[in-house]
Amino acid sequence: MPRTLPNTPLRPATLLVRGGQNRSSFDEMSEALHLTSGFMYESAGQAEETFLGQIQHFQYSRFGNPTIEALQNKLAALEGAEACRVMASGMAAVHSAMLSHLKTGDRVVASRALFGSCHWIVSTLLPRYGIETVFVDGTDLDQWRDAFRKPAALVLLETPSNPMLELVDLPAVAELAHAAGAIVVVDNVFATPLLQKPLTLGADVVVYSATKHFDGQGRVLGGAVLGSQKWVDEVLQPFIRNTGPSISPFNAWVILKGLETLHLRLPAMCANAAKLADFLAGRPEVSRTLYPFLDSHPQQALAKKQMSAGGSLVTFDVEGGKEAAFRVLDALRLIDISNNLGDARSMVTHPATTTHMKVGPEERARLGITDGTVRFSVGLEDAQDLIDDLSQALDGLRSTGGGKADLSRAAAPDR
Repeated sequence: MPRTLPNTPLRPATLLVRGGQNRSSFDEMSEALHLTSGFMYESAGQAEETFLGQIQHFQYSRFGNPTIEALQNKLAALEGAEACRVMASGMAAVHSAMLSHLKTGDRVVASRALFGSCHWIVSTLLPRYGIETVFVDGTDLDQWRDAFRKPAALVLLETPSNPMLELVDLPAVAELAHAAGAIVVVDNVFATPLLQKPLTLGADVVVYSATKHFDGQGRVLGGAVLGSQKWVDEVLQPFIRNTGPSISPFNAWVILKGLETLHLRLPAMCANAAKLADFLAGRPEVSRTLYPFLDSHPQQALAKKQMSAGGSLVTFDVEGGKEAAFRVLDALRLIDISNNLGDARSMVTHPATTTHMKVGPEERARLGITDGTVRFSVGLEDAQDLIDDLSQALDGLRSTGGGKADLSRAAAPDR
């Protein structure tokens, strides 16, 4: 007789290790990796009943798989959601959450501060299908109010945002959105369910790139969509079943293994990020440091109201624009240059030339992304080693040797 989990509510650390277990008849300790495309039936009648939905039986790994189901169950328990579906990438999750719900003639309101690919979906893809889209400054409730003077079908937002770490007042926006007839879809990738629970703050749907903190070691791609059982069954599931943004069982298994240590990794990364934010805020070569729990962050109070910690991302502006920012990034010896985030290893990227290149200079200016902006995903290394690496890279801006221009000669953009 298989053992069952206690009936009492379990805390996040326990859920990350024990939640979603789906043991086979072999009673394995680690979740089994079911590398199979299809499943057999005992009879033709059982196959018919399965396809009619009269019985529960796995059909095809594009529709469901025991390993994938284990990941979905674990994430739903962690998020406090009724249901979860995982898929091939974070962008597959965002795209599926939106397109499954929308139709021609609908209206979408989105926070302007979105990841580049999310911004493209709202600005470029949806209008091709006759869906009206409106961008607002996510920090400005008056703009949200104006946008909801007309009915809407869906809201998309990030909080904190990528890369400028802006906060959206979730309860206030959700109340306005619901009154206008919209569901609220929140990209919670920067906070993770350990730091912020959007469903408890008024959101209807939460999306993740599981590639980031969930895996946490830069190995595989994955995405997740969480919401009510009714919405997932009636809206999302038919869309993903028939369009096929399915995750491989192997990737799902790797993410399951990564989740077991999330409650250990994330607090350590947040602690490192807070130290690095303090350090960067004191450097003369850095004109602006953004971190949700930093005293200088304009929305610190809201961040502390909605989040339990400041997260693992720090954004800063290097005086001297692109040239100076590139010199700093190229001088780093420990911290890698990469556009991923949420990894055990620290990494930096230059949003204007990578993640947000294609939103264009005018939109970047609206978002506050300058040519000197650097996004820093802080990892698990010793904080002092990270500070030492950044120190030597920033110190290099003061040098005129080696053919490098002096910082004072480089004109800072947008200033």
